[in-house]
Amino acid sequence: MSVRQSLLAILDQGPCYGYQLRHEFDRRTGSTWPLNVGQIYNTLERLERDGLVQRGEADDHGHVYWRITPAGSAEAARWLTTPVLRAPATREELAVKLAVAATLPGVDAAAILRSQREASRQRLDELRRTPSPGLAAGSPEDLAWSLVLDSLVCAAEAELRWLDQAEARLAQHPHPEMALELTTERPKRGRPAKAAPSPIAGGDPVALPA
Repeated sequence: MSVRQSLLAILDQGPCYGYQLRHEFDRRTGSTWPLNVGQIYNTLERLERDGLVQRGEADDHGHVYWRITPAGSAEAARWLTTPVLRAPATREELAVKLAVAATLPGVDAAAILRSQREASRQRLDELRRTPSPGLAAGSPEDLAWSLVLDSLVCAAEAELRWLDQAEARLAQHPHPEMALELTTERPKRGRPAKAAPSPIAGGDPVALPA
């Protein structure tokens, strides 16, 4: 989630002060990721440093309005029209945990998976039971909240589907046969072998033979 670009996109509608920006962000995201005012102002100061917003004078109520610059408008438009790609360096903790557990002697990876499925199922049930925050049906705020909730539900459903697939894969490989003991081979020191992009995780390197 990019707070920086979201604030720019809101400011592209017109000048806002800090608390107003927080309120507008909440309205547009269903209050799913609440921001504190300190985070808002820290982000605004960085945007000002980068020439994307300008600080105005305080009004009679002490509100300092921030205005977007032409460069900021261009950045907001670029963000809105560019597809979101998962960061290549992101390591999915659950996948890593199961992969490591499946190769550790004496660790019951299947039990870990069952425990995770129960927790993931509970999370999905909680999301599906999430009550409406009292927004008017069909309002812009209700639409924003629904979009965010749908995203969370779909992600939880996808996780459960992956856990089912992982369980089936584990069942095909008896754990004792897949356990890895510590290698006695000493890793070579120095730079790793030249790497090529990997289709897994959006391009993480895969070592090539020397």
